[in-house]
Amino acid sequence: MSAGGNGKRHLSQESARTADRCVMTVFGASGDLTKRKLLPAIYNLGRNNLLPREFAILGFAKDVFTEEDFRKTIRAELKEYSGSTGSQSDEALCDWIAEHTYYLCGDFANPADYALLKQRIDELTERHHTGGNVFYYMATLPQFFPEIIRQLGAVGLTHEEKDTWRRVIVEKPFGSDVESARALNREIGEVLDEKQIYRIDHYLGKETVQNILVFRFANGIFEPVWNRRYIDHVQITVAESLGVERRGGYYEKAGCLRDMIPNHILQLVTLTAMEPPTSFEADAVRDEQAKVLNAMQPILPEDVLTRAVRGQYGEGDVAGEHVPGYRAEQFVSPKSNTESFVALKLQVDNWRWADVPFYVRTGKRMPKRLTEIAIQFRRAPFMLFRDTTVQHLAPNMLVMHIQPDEGISLQFGAKIPGAHVQVGSVTMDFNYADYFGSEPSTGYERLLYDCMIGDATLFQRADMVEAGWRVVEPVLDVWKALPPRAFPNYAAGSWGPKDADELLHRDGRAWREE
Repeated sequence: MSAGGNGKRHLSQESARTADRCVMTVFGASGDLTKRKLLPAIYNLGRNNLLPREFAILGFAKDVFTEEDFRKTIRAELKEYSGSTGSQSDEALCDWIAEHTYYLCGDFANPADYALLKQRIDELTERHHTGGNVFYYMATLPQFFPEIIRQLGAVGLTHEEKDTWRRVIVEKPFGSDVESARALNREIGEVLDEKQIYRIDHYLGKETVQNILVFRFANGIFEPVWNRRYIDHVQITVAESLGVERRGGYYEKAGCLRDMIPNHILQLVTLTAMEPPTSFEADAVRDEQAKVLNAMQPILPEDVLTRAVRGQYGEGDVAGEHVPGYRAEQFVSPKSNTESFVALKLQVDNWRWADVPFYVRTGKRMPKRLTEIAIQFRRAPFMLFRDTTVQHLAPNMLVMHIQPDEGISLQFGAKIPGAHVQVGSVTMDFNYADYFGSEPSTGYERLLYDCMIGDATLFQRADMVEAGWRVVEPVLDVWKALPPRAFPNYAAGSWGPKDADELLHRDGRAWREE
């Protein structure tokens, strides 16, 4: 039994092996990401017997802590954010993680601190028998990524021996446009091999996102109709009911387009649109995703006004609470022209998807938190029903619900009982929790585990990152040159500006009603 486990095997982990022994080094260990996501994810891996006994966590940050104080903080945060029930086994696991956690106060730019870091890693390698395996998690602001990696390389902390590995997990955003992404890839590539770089997107840790591949390629009834002959269009929605919260400073620089489209949303597009890979090996899957990105029809500057919509929320009501507009948020300019909503019409210019639009939208302060992929099929011919009371036939729709309630639903027509022929829409629903039980999850468990076993399937490759920025760069350029005319243009608690509805209405379509 692995570290801190309670002996219970959960269905989803039945065939998974324990992760490789290693030291997890977290840069920015005193921040929110560590306490809210990374530590609970480590806890959940331990709870599912996927964490090795030969394991240690080393935090590195500028905040001054004694090691014992840091451990006390870790214990408290694990109890608050991990979903621990307080049972004896859960308490034992929290204690085990805290006891295997260490801390080093340092400056990201100070070579002397990296010499101390190397010394500590060597000590932990010997103490916990981790075999020299280390992965570094960049839980810092993006501007620190190149400096940290360069310093790690300078003291030999990225060097791999024959029987050991060294990997780096890089958080988004990975650049802010094509040029900066290419420069960042080049800087990191001077120190690391591509196989050592794990560009993380926590959306890909969601069960339903991973299940897209299984759903498409393990079921013979869906893949034959997964093409332009049968599918009318695809809608992808990533909606948040929250505003920018304390991220106003970051959001003012990034905006919704940079924050969400090149990573989260285009990953969902590629998994939905890709061809069957030759295997589930990382590069086989990512090769097919890259082909989709490279096949995306460029949005020409003259088409940006008709294929791209931006919005900014004003004050309004969300879940019965009156909330301020974007310009009234902390760290936001009262005259800000930063978008908090984006909708795009994308085209994948290949044999499978020619003339099938992918409509994507994402925004803050929408009516509810929701991420889904909706596949709308073409309507059946109406000729059979012309002499009946049926007025129209609703199209079939397949919806993959990614959050908050993970599952899949299929909408189709059925005859309403009675003497006349009447067709009603019915829905078959599959909910993960109902079939497989629910497990506490942050979305990072699978990604941390995959890094520890060396599976890069769910991580972006350098060429994918650059291709994603190429898709959105024409929109960024036009929006930079032409300030928005009427911000704020949608009320908090609504589904975005009217122009987003018009984006589909021009094509005789409409967003799926939530």
